[in-house]
Amino acid sequence: MSLALSSSMSPQKPDALDLIRKPHGGLTLGIELPLDNDWAPARELERVRQGRPFGVPDLTHHPDLVRQVDRSGFSAVWMRDVPVFDPNGFGDAGSVYDPFVNLGFLAGITQNVALGTAAIVLPLRHPMMVAKAVASVDQLSGGRLILGVASGDRPVEYPLLGLDFEQRGDAFRNAVSYLRDAWKTGGLPIGVGRIEPSLDLLPKPLQAAIPMVIAGRGRQSPDWISANMQGRFVYPNGLERLNAQARDWTAARMSLGLDRGAFISAFHLELSDNPDEELAPRRFGARVGRNAFIDHLHALENAGVDHLALLLRPSTRPLAEVIDELASDVLPALRAHSPAAKTAAE
Repeated sequence: MSLALSSSMSPQKPDALDLIRKPHGGLTLGIELPLDNDWAPARELERVRQGRPFGVPDLTHHPDLVRQVDRSGFSAVWMRDVPVFDPNGFGDAGSVYDPFVNLGFLAGITQNVALGTAAIVLPLRHPMMVAKAVASVDQLSGGRLILGVASGDRPVEYPLLGLDFEQRGDAFRNAVSYLRDAWKTGGLPIGVGRIEPSLDLLPKPLQAAIPMVIAGRGRQSPDWISANMQGRFVYPNGLERLNAQARDWTAARMSLGLDRGAFISAFHLELSDNPDEELAPRRFGARVGRNAFIDHLHALENAGVDHLALLLRPSTRPLAEVIDELASDVLPALRAHSPAAKTAAE
C-alpha cells in the first residue's frame, strides 16, 4: 500500500503569522525582551548598587518569565539585534544575547508563542549564515519563527566589520533575495543571480515560507516593502498615525493581490496596580490601569493594528505579577472584543 498522502490529506505546514494575527481581525499581544524592569526608579538604584552599566538589563529571571509568558496566552516574544554595546552613543544593550543563540534556547523552553526578531540587521551578517540559522530555529521551534529584519541605524557597527554604512540599503535588499533562494530546494545561491545545483543548505525551514517583517523601512521603497515583506513593525505612534500607516499597508498589499499580512507596533507599558487609573502618556507608551489600557487596546485594534509587542521595563511592580494580570484580565477582554467573538454572539 502506498504511503503517499493525497493533496487533500497532506499535513498543513505552519505559518507563524497565524500565531499573531486573527483571521477576521482583532488584536493580539506579545512581549518584547528583555524581561526586566530596570527602568523603574527603585530598580535603577539596584542597578547602580550591582555595578551594572546603564542600558544593560538584568537577565536573572529571563527563562522563568519567558516560560510564564508562553503558558499565559500571549502570542509572541520579540527580541532585538544589538551586536555591540555602545554606552555613549545609544546606551542600550538590547537583549544582550546573540539573537540566534537566544532563539534556539527559547525554542527549547517554549511551546506556544511565535518567536520574533525585531529586528535582525541583515547587512551585518552574511546571508548564507543567516539562512541556515533561521531555518534551524524554524525547525527546532516547530515552525514558530517570524523573521523581523532591518538595515540598522547604528553607524558605529559597520566600520567594525569593514562594511559601508551608506550601502546598507543595497545589502539589505540583496540579503532578502539570497535568503529566499537559499531556503528553496535545488541548489545554493552563488553570487548574484547564480544557483549552484550541487550544493544545498540544510535544514530547510519547516514553514512553507518564513514570514519576513520589516522594522523601519530598510532604505527601501514602499512598493518594494509591500511586495517583499509579509508584515510591517512600526514605532509606537499616535492612533491617527498608526491608522494611516495600517491603512496604507493594507491598501498596498491588496493592490498586489496579496493578503494583508500583519501590521505590528510596540508599547512601553507601566501597568498600575490601580485598575481604574487613567492613561498617562509617556514616550512610546504610558502608565495606565488595566481598564483604561483595555480601552486603548480596543482603539488600536480599530486603527488596524494586528499585534502589539509590550515592553515591560518601566514596570514598578514585579513582572510576574504584571504578566499574570495581563493574562487574567486583559487578554480575555481582547478575545471577547474580537470580530469573531462578536459574530458568534449575534
